[in-house]
Amino acid sequence: MPPFPTTPIALLTGHTGPVHAVAYSSGAASYILTGGADRTIRLYNPQKALPTIPSSALTRPTSNTAAPGLVNKYSAHGYEVLSIDVNEANDRFVSTGGDKTVFLWDVQTAQTVRRWSGHAGRVNRGVFGGDGDSVVVSASFDGTVRIWDAKSTSYKPIMTFDEAKDSVTDVLVRDGEIISGSVDGKVRAYDLRMGMCQVDVIGHPVTSLSISKKGTEMLVSSLDSTVRLMDRTNGQLLKAYRDEAFVNTDLRVRSTLGLNDSVVVSGSDDGMVFAWDLLEGECLHKFRHTEMREVKGKRVGGDKKKDIVSAVSFCPSRKEWASAGGDGHVVVWGMHR
Repeated sequence: MPPFPTTPIALLTGHTGPVHAVAYSSGAASYILTGGADRTIRLYNPQKALPTIPSSALTRPTSNTAAPGLVNKYSAHGYEVLSIDVNEANDRFVSTGGDKTVFLWDVQTAQTVRRWSGHAGRVNRGVFGGDGDSVVVSASFDGTVRIWDAKSTSYKPIMTFDEAKDSVTDVLVRDGEIISGSVDGKVRAYDLRMGMCQVDVIGHPVTSLSISKKGTEMLVSSLDSTVRLMDRTNGQLLKAYRDEAFVNTDLRVRSTLGLNDSVVVSGSDDGMVFAWDLLEGECLHKFRHTEMREVKGKRVGGDKKKDIVSAVSFCPSRKEWASAGGDGHVVVWGMHR
């Protein structure tokens, strides 16, 4: 098992409400994009963020737009921002949120290139897909998954999937497949080439999906305080990740794979972040996001709204990851310096 990054190395401040989305840029992953309840998206260079973390920063978010490390700010959303995804070329990103609209942005100009509307509820997730990121796929509270053409000027979806019986919380694209997770407790894989839909029953509301680099395993978070590793070929449960201190029963929390798919990292309802060994299922580390420290025991007390860690993202090029909290801050974790 490679060494796990356990040291807070930067604090990204500026949001005035809970942060729901965090994503590394493509390529060298030098930048981090964040989106939150304050309707803004922020682009940071974590290398220029706070090298040390002042105690005053732990208590309240700051509205200062000149937060350390801030490169740019993107404002178009009329409601909270729920997801961000960056294209491979690193010049555009897609964001979704409470305004039932999918936004396609130009990174440099900070302007929207396209806005797709049509969903009847908040859009929980938007991701790039297709050759050269030619499409954007969105998942909504309205129970549908929609595919949008990112290369044309059409404002109508290419395709809509409406098999889910409840809110679709997450979606991902892998080769010719679109995989979605829903509150109805099911994961649906749409094979666009074969025109087939494969359904795996999780049995609990699904909040997050991630796929392994090989594409053969899928990580599924659900509202029974469990993260599951599933075999994509047959839907078999390979490993379940739990801990007595791990609580995820009420809120949308994301999990992810890291360190070349050797660890599982997840946020929680109550301010903790957990890291498990992928193969063994052993809980390796527990972190307190707000206090930015590794803890060994079980956490008690706290403000639930501020405590949630709704998003985590693992850097693809370094031993580094980020956690986004209800306290309005994003903590970047790295190796001891």
